[in-house]
Amino acid sequence: MIAYHFPPLAGSSGIQRTLRFVQHLPALGWRPLVLTAEDRAYERTSPDLLADVPPETVVQRAFALDTARHLNIKGRYMGWMARPDRWVSWRFDAVRQGLQMIKKYKPDAIWSTYPIATAHVIGQQLHQKTGIPWVADFRDPMAQDGYPADPETWRSYQRIEQQALEQARYSLFTTPGAAQMYRERYPQAASRIAVLENGYDEESFANAPAAAAQPLAADQPVVLLHSGIVYPSERDPTQLFQALQRLRAQGSLQPQQLKIRFRASAHDDLLTSLSSQYGVQDFLELCPAVPYRQALAEMLSVDALLVMQASNCNAQIPAKIYEYLRAGRPLLGLTDPVGDTAGVLRGAGLDAIAPLDSVDALVELLPRFVAAVRSQSVALPSWGRSASRAARPAWAMRPVPTGPCASGRWPGQWPAPGRCR
Repeated sequence: MIAYHFPPLAGSSGIQRTLRFVQHLPALGWRPLVLTAEDRAYERTSPDLLADVPPETVVQRAFALDTARHLNIKGRYMGWMARPDRWVSWRFDAVRQGLQMIKKYKPDAIWSTYPIATAHVIGQQLHQKTGIPWVADFRDPMAQDGYPADPETWRSYQRIEQQALEQARYSLFTTPGAAQMYRERYPQAASRIAVLENGYDEESFANAPAAAAQPLAADQPVVLLHSGIVYPSERDPTQLFQALQRLRAQGSLQPQQLKIRFRASAHDDLLTSLSSQYGVQDFLELCPAVPYRQALAEMLSVDALLVMQASNCNAQIPAKIYEYLRAGRPLLGLTDPVGDTAGVLRGAGLDAIAPLDSVDALVELLPRFVAAVRSQSVALPSWGRSASRAARPAWAMRPVPTGPCASGRWPGQWPAPGRCR
């Protein structure tokens, strides 16, 4: 399993996918071997999830540098030094150590996971050198319209995804929209494209600090929590702040009624600047990162939860949403009603949904949602526990077969192309 995101990295929910596979796969007959990066590659580290790695797991850490932090001169570096990403240096030692692991452990499969594109470069090279079946776990789309913005980086992404779709035994995506996009983009690989959703870990919730939501006093504001990164494009809060400005001016919503708590946004400067521009600073609380289980406890105890996903990510679903559903709290979805994120929310019986980029829709929805939370008349998620990773068996990953398909699973073995797994 080739994954940049692995403990002790801190600050990204992307770490959960590989970590929980490592925890749960042994019960299904697989022995995970992890090839990741040295700690120096991580901007922030925390020991809080290291204990979740089973002690018998083989974890190999290859030399890696972050171009932006380690190889800059007066804050600048050449573009080629960060293509396809800032951790491209990881590939050299990772391929070397990967070959040593293959020689020693003789694995049945190679699995690499995006969103660090270099992981797929490593996976492709190890597959090419050994012939071992390769699974390319894309999670989300790579080369998209306007992303990455740099043309050379976009072309490197396009080359990497094309190699993966051509050579990998399976290419995995976390949403139906992303899988369909790639079936249309690479029709020759359609039978080898599958959806394997994200989820939450029940054991982590069970071990979170005890927390329970408390009834709101009349003079308390509703606390609406956004837990995690606020990406400037994909989760741009500009229209949300404009809506708060308008609601305040017309007397429909005041800071005494609503506080939006941004936990570990990674872009506090942006939030501070935008909220100051629209005069809504006192609606906001900017809070630092906390250990993972403490973050889960906060989700369980807060008045309501906020998910933001712009229409340029309609084929993506924030991994955090599954933890939100498990928390069982009221959930406000600021996302395109036709996107995959809205589909998950509606599937859970939730209807407090409005486009993130529509000020008019937000002005209409926000006061109604806040009032419903206060009166405890708001809908709650109807199927949070079925979103656990353990509740989704490994054999639920069903590629579109090219012929008759006998369902089943093969612990410790690798299925032939075209069979369900």
